Amino acid sequence: MNPCRRPRTLTNSAPVRAPPYPDPRSVALLVVDMQRDYMEHGALAVPGASTIIPVINHYVAQFANANAAIYFSRDWHPLNHCSFQNQGGRWPVHCVAQTPGADFVHSLPIPDDAVIVSKGIESAHEAYSAFEGTALAQLLHERGIHGLWIAGVTTEHSVRASVLDALKAGFKVTVLVDAIRSSGDPTNSADHAMREMLDAGAQAHSWARPAHKIARRPH
Repeated sequence: MNPCRRPRTLTNSAPVRAPPYPDPRSVALLVVDMQRDYMEHGALAVPGASTIIPVINHYVAQFANANAAIYFSRDWHPLNHCSFQNQGGRWPVHCVAQTPGADFVHSLPIPDDAVIVSKGIESAHEAYSAFEGTALAQLLHERGIHGLWIAGVTTEHSVRASVLDALKAGFKVTVLVDAIRSSGDPTNSADHAMREMLDAGAQAHSWARPAHKIARRPH
């Protein structure tokens, strides 16, 4: 199964540092795992996850209006995925491929030209990062993308892993701190994850601060 495909239909406390002016020719938006099972009443609920949807929609609209690249990652697990408790893992069954819980939240419109990146598709391999076991890095490089703005859930798991892998792959990464949420995992705090991302070279950005607008890219 190709872990990257295009959709057919529209279906913290860290300090804030302003990133360089985003160029739509070389900067993309990555929205991480905004799926129904991670919302407040989902199988693996993230506290306050639904509250960042309007902020993410703002960023999606800003990138879409600039004709800039937009990517959405999703967990797309087989029923016997190794992360599930009934398989010896730490998490309840969640985001099983082709089930309603794996759907993107309905209030998050996905542009027709956005790219969906499916991860965690092999039963024996965990994959928090949107880069692990996918062609995302290759797709970004082929499109001439050098910078990546990242939003979604969760701060200390999939967002952190995606940010660190993006940095290792040579991308300039901006974490959208007003558009991420933590799972509240007591073994891996969001503050620690945020410090780790910044120390690794990521920048932080918030809509609440004077936001850079993305210059429109010609068709």
